[in-house]
Amino acid sequence: MPRYLSVPERLGVFGLGVGAAAAAWPATVSATGVALPCPLRWLTGVPCPACGLTTASVALVRGDVAGSVAANPAVLALAALALVVGPLLGLRAIGALPPPVPWSQRARRHLGWGLGLLALANWACQLNRLGIG
Repeated sequence: MPRYLSVPERLGVFGLGVGAAAAAWPATVSATGVALPCPLRWLTGVPCPACGLTTASVALVRGDVAGSVAANPAVLALAALALVVGPLLGLRAIGALPPPVPWSQRARRHLGWGLGLLALANWACQLNRLGIG
């Protein structure tokens, strides 16, 4: 069975979904008054690596890049993937690009370590920003 999306493409599609949700989120909260807290921070007081991603996404959708980066710098990587994946998927849909080639086990391991280190660095930024630790 062919793979239709690579891992970076899946992250980009996730980024597109985050962007769409960020555009609708402020109106939803205003209309309903319901906001969802971060479960980890609510239970333990410790923010997760994705803490501030909603705030960062909403700020980025509104064009406030500095506020977005201040809330969670990882949003820029997610936004970059989202911008690239749209045209890429369009080109695949019309047959201009072939399906993704599976990565080697070594490449997947390196990507996993790289993403893990980026998540840890982002978490350290969040802990520092919030004065925890």
